[in-house]
Amino acid sequence: MSALEATRAALAAEHAAVYGYGVVGARVGAGRRAEATAAHGAHRARRDALRRAVRDLGGTPEAAEPAYALPFPVPDPASAVRLAAVLEDRVAGVYSDLVRAATGPARHEAAAALAEAAVRAARWRGGDVTFPGLAERV
Repeated sequence: MSALEATRAALAAEHAAVYGYGVVGARVGAGRRAEATAAHGAHRARRDALRRAVRDLGGTPEAAEPAYALPFPVPDPASAVRLAAVLEDRVAGVYSDLVRAATGPARHEAAAALAEAAVRAARWRGGDVTFPGLAERV
């Protein structure tokens, strides 16, 4: 996978995460709403940085879809928490690919994004996974 392809995949994952956190924020309990808001903001910032990165690599950034399919229904706070963990796991996976494909500062940024997603996933899940971003090794 080229750096441009991996950056585009990360951008698509961030678009989906921003959408997903809109659902999480609407359904999560009041005690975790600030956490959802902070994660939403972090994903928006990463999405915006990835738009610039795609342009810098000579590509055209894809726009967000109007809606994204959720992996399961989210009718209550418990399922919202589960969705947040899944979103972070998915984002970590694409950043893992970007770490492998990128070099220099872009690789450093991808590694930082992977670490941030892994920490957020662990907080939402209440525990961590052995190899964040590497689903085939979990």
